[in-house]
Amino acid sequence: MFQDKTLQCRDCGAEFVFTAGEQEFYQEKGFQNEPARCPACRAAKKAQRRGGVPRQMYPAVCAACGCETEVPFEPNGSRPVYCRDCFQSQRQKYVVR
Repeated sequence: MFQDKTLQCRDCGAEFVFTAGEQEFYQEKGFQNEPARCPACRAAKKAQRRGGVPRQMYPAVCAACGCETEVPFEPNGSRPVYCRDCFQSQRQKYVVR
C-alpha cells in the first residue's frame, strides 16, 4: 500500500527517505502531514527544545540479535533490551489493529 518517498528537508535542504513503514506509522497515529525535516534536523530540533542538552544514552546489548546499541534508559537487567530494529519487530506483535 505505501511506498518509500524521497522528501527534501526544509531546514538543511538534504533529501531523505520517508519509508513505507514510517508512512504507516504516521497514518496509525492520525498525523496529517509528512515530515518536513530530515532525521538529523528533527533530532537537532528536539535537542533545542530540551535546552540544547543531549539525551543521556546508555550502552546495551540487544536481547534479540545480540548487537551493541544505545538506549535512553539505564538497563537494570530486569527486562530485555532491544536495538531499534528488533524493538520495532517486537512492537508489531502487540499492535492492536
